[in-house]
Amino acid sequence: MILQDQARISMTELGKAVALSQPAVTERVRRMEEKGIIDHYRAVVSLEKLNKSIVAYLLFHTKGCENFVDHCKNSPDVLELHRISGQYNFLVKVVSESLQSIQTVINEMGKHGDSTTLIVLSSPIEHGKVIPDIQDN
Repeated sequence: MILQDQARISMTELGKAVALSQPAVTERVRRMEEKGIIDHYRAVVSLEKLNKSIVAYLLFHTKGCENFVDHCKNSPDVLELHRISGQYNFLVKVVSESLQSIQTVINEMGKHGDSTTLIVLSSPIEHGKVIPDIQDN
């Protein structure tokens, strides 16, 4: 969906891209917003420009879930936290400026349980697209 790549595109430009008139595309986008299909718009911040180019995922197992969630909410390096099923009960996305600082984050989280760390080498697909049918909305 074009809006996922260019949330600030004008309705006129979007209409041209999908071969609809500006009023028609504006109405379809409005309906998708009303239905909650379009939940919100956001800016994507460059982690590299913020000197946070090291990305790691931690598979984390804890018995004190509420305390762990609170810890993650207060950590400036935790970008995402997902409750998952299986051997581990959380997947944590951590961003930082160095491997040393990632190690510090892991050590701090260690008081809440055990983890396995996966360092991201590259990300060929980031911010994948979900493509609703704009004609039906």
